[in-house]
Amino acid sequence: MIPGPFLLYLGHSDDSVAIKTSRGLAEFRRDDCVGEFRHDDCPLTLGLPRMRMAQAAAAGARTMVLGIASAGGRLGADLVADAAAALEVGMNVAAGLHERLRNEPRLVQMAAERGLQLFDVRDPPADLTVGKGYPRAGHRLLTVGTDCSVGKMYSTLALTKALRARGVTADFRATGQTGILIAGEGVPVDAVVADFISGAIERLAPARHDGGWDLIEGQGSLFHPSFAGVSLGLLHGAQPEALVLCDEPGRAHMRGIPGRPTPGLAETLERNLEAARVTNPDVRAVGVCVNTSRMDGPEALRLCGQIEDELGLPCTDPVAHGAEAIIDRLLCVEPSALATTASH
Repeated sequence: MIPGPFLLYLGHSDDSVAIKTSRGLAEFRRDDCVGEFRHDDCPLTLGLPRMRMAQAAAAGARTMVLGIASAGGRLGADLVADAAAALEVGMNVAAGLHERLRNEPRLVQMAAERGLQLFDVRDPPADLTVGKGYPRAGHRLLTVGTDCSVGKMYSTLALTKALRARGVTADFRATGQTGILIAGEGVPVDAVVADFISGAIERLAPARHDGGWDLIEGQGSLFHPSFAGVSLGLLHGAQPEALVLCDEPGRAHMRGIPGRPTPGLAETLERNLEAARVTNPDVRAVGVCVNTSRMDGPEALRLCGQIEDELGLPCTDPVAHGAEAIIDRLLCVEPSALATTASH
């Protein structure tokens, strides 16, 4: 486990999506976060106290988390310099970038001299096997998306919380750096060699016989030319009983690819169901989660109603409005019956 409390790193970022790892920790592990570090040219904030390295260490921070997504997952000179500054004042450093902290000799030497640790969150297990796709016991739900960074992790966490509130055993299975930092464990699926992706997910969510659910965090999109391979491997390895489609309305294009439009909801859902049937012919869609954080309340509710009419599935922003309708569909509970039970 990475020792907390944490100092969350924003650096020079000016893209709110690029700080999603720091934002996720601030949202779901806020009690473990003492503050945020950002340079003067960074216009973003997580609503935490802004601190210098020495201030954070004095306030009890034990690890600085480089919670940003840099271009290509690279450790640029500024990140290395800031990581060194954190080590200098006695903090460990954690990162989930594709370039590893342990490959920076300066950081390795500083950590060794000070008895500190470098945590590379994006390290997959070393002994993975290829997936087989054989039927296995247990209930599994996978979130899928129209695009990258549309709220799959937030939705999966919200659905996990909603199931537990019903008294159902439910476990969040993290597949990305942010989710792993929140959960404390998982498989960074985008760092797994392609042949082993489905096998990694079979290990992450193995057969279970307790009637509980594994809720598996989706990654990428079948429609994104850069990341569709990871999305497909997840679909096959998860062998999901249920899919939840995630979307952020109003995107002008696929993330990082100007000129390429995002796909429609119905098309996205059908393609994901088609791919999931390779390992579970009985897979079903149970709902749609939309990120309406850029919309006002009435507009968001109207949109959810339109999507429900279009797809015949419950639709909600699970962060703003809860996930009860999707849980009803997942557990095959009639909302009216639930309401009657609650009234007694």
